[in-house]
Amino acid sequence: MEVLSRNWGWLLALGILMIVLGVFAIGAPQVATVAVQFALGWILVIAGIAEGIHAFMAQAWRGFLLELLSAILYLAVGVLLLVNPVGGALALTIVLAVFLIVEGIFKIMMALRVRDHRGWGWLLASGILSVILGLLIWAEWPASGLWVIGLLVGIQLLFTGWSLVMLALAARAHRQVSASVA
Repeated sequence: MEVLSRNWGWLLALGILMIVLGVFAIGAPQVATVAVQFALGWILVIAGIAEGIHAFMAQAWRGFLLELLSAILYLAVGVLLLVNPVGGALALTIVLAVFLIVEGIFKIMMALRVRDHRGWGWLLASGILSVILGLLIWAEWPASGLWVIGLLVGIQLLFTGWSLVMLALAARAHRQVSASVA
């Protein structure tokens, strides 16, 4: 806590920045969705280049061909996301919808198996919520593909920013208490 107490201001600034970015992403989810696709595209392109370089540096390795194919896959998907971020968003959104539905079903099944444990209702509620969210995203697809990812990133940024602000304020309070005791 001592390190956080000394640097609480930076943590507070980071939290505020994340809140602002989160509010922006929630307010303009289409823009945020495209930005996420571009970022992911560049990450995949850079990873593909790095993996391709490594593959050629270790050509004698038995996994050379598979590593080279993997590098090509990274590059191809990265370039596709950069060239067509909307198509990437549509594809990722449908994958997200399916994931939420299947994960929700698994949670519901798990909850029903552990009904004799306290708190099993929370797991059941989480599973039901996941299925509902997945179905809502699926029902609105392809339109949901243009905003869902940006909205979810915005919500994540907002909550992360808020938690960092709270942590920074707690660290500042700790610093003030420590200073008054000393």
